[in-house]
Amino acid sequence: MKLKIPLILILSSVLLFSFFFSFNLKKNNNELVFWTLQLGSFDFYIKNIIAEFEHTHPNVKIKWVDVPYSEGEKRTLAALLSDNPPDLINLTPDFSVLAAQKNALMEIPKNVMSDFPASLHKSLSYNGKFFAIPFYATSAITFANSDLMKKYGIESIPKTYDELYNIAVKHNLNGVFIDMPTVNENDTFVKILNKNNINIYDNISSPQSVKIFEMYKDLYLKNLIPKESITQGHREALEKYISGQIIFLQAGANFLNIIKENAPDIFDKTVLSNQITGTSGLYDFSVMNLIIPLKAKHKKDALDFAVFLTNKYNQIQFAKLISILPVNSMALQDDFFKKFDSKEDIARNLSSSQLMNTINPIENKRCKKNIILLINNSLVEILTGKDTTDNIINNLNNKIKEIQE
Repeated sequence: MKLKIPLILILSSVLLFSFFFSFNLKKNNNELVFWTLQLGSFDFYIKNIIAEFEHTHPNVKIKWVDVPYSEGEKRTLAALLSDNPPDLINLTPDFSVLAAQKNALMEIPKNVMSDFPASLHKSLSYNGKFFAIPFYATSAITFANSDLMKKYGIESIPKTYDELYNIAVKHNLNGVFIDMPTVNENDTFVKILNKNNINIYDNISSPQSVKIFEMYKDLYLKNLIPKESITQGHREALEKYISGQIIFLQAGANFLNIIKENAPDIFDKTVLSNQITGTSGLYDFSVMNLIIPLKAKHKKDALDFAVFLTNKYNQIQFAKLISILPVNSMALQDDFFKKFDSKEDIARNLSSSQLMNTINPIENKRCKKNIILLINNSLVEILTGKDTTDNIINNLNNKIKEIQE
């Protein structure tokens, strides 16, 4: 005998199956993809934050992908050109602004930026609109070898570039160097100009600017800074400091642990001070940010997660794991950054206080990257004596004007 199933039961089963199918499909489609830059060693921290966010946002699932730093820009570019980019990407502001110039990023609401120091705002805006949320920051401090200072009769750590120069030319350093400024690395030299109130867009040929170019030419020609200053970067500068070849080093507080692990004798001799600055008396910084592609499928959830990542509590927890600075204003006021029990505490205190007293970064313009390259190339020409400083600077000034026309 055949069993007769009522039609209403069949229809109910079909509808129930369709409901669960569509629910699961919706659930799978609501997977937020989050890319970071070389943070894989902090997987416990990242995974814990993701779990907490998912708990309070049950309809959101986050897929975390950690990208090697060297591949970050290449992979992000490919993703932005696709129709299915990640929803939230950890990136550098320099590359992020290029994406903003191509209208490839979602604009960040201004009210979101109120949680962060105003000094960070300019580095993350273009044409008056925010294109990114700050994630974490660093602000270099001065490392000083106290033994070498004593040996060469240097009584105090310089606070300004003028003081550094005067110390270098006054003392017979006899084979060691005053500093290794890595002036041709990225925007290092441009930051020096900026801290001396020089606007690279319109007063690169001012007397103050020419003075700084000449100052580094003199240091270079007198072997007071290494010849490698125009070809090598901060890693090589750190190696020279560790080997006792340079007296002062400008580096992030995170470098202190590297010195402690690799050269404990140099660590014991190291004393710390604020970053060397210019006529402005203000400090510079570097920041990593979070961007949301315009083509992202889950922009609202991505923004909510970015805000969650950068709240006071999560920023402090991150700073306790790695020697970086939080970008949340409330987090920077935490007692964790006010301790003085160790050199690590002192480094953290110096760098965090600097982040509340920074100079406005150089304005983001379409021509910024090209102008920085022109300035770096001109500096190399000056240091190596290709032509007179005046001729090179005048030529540089004309090229900057042409680029901006």
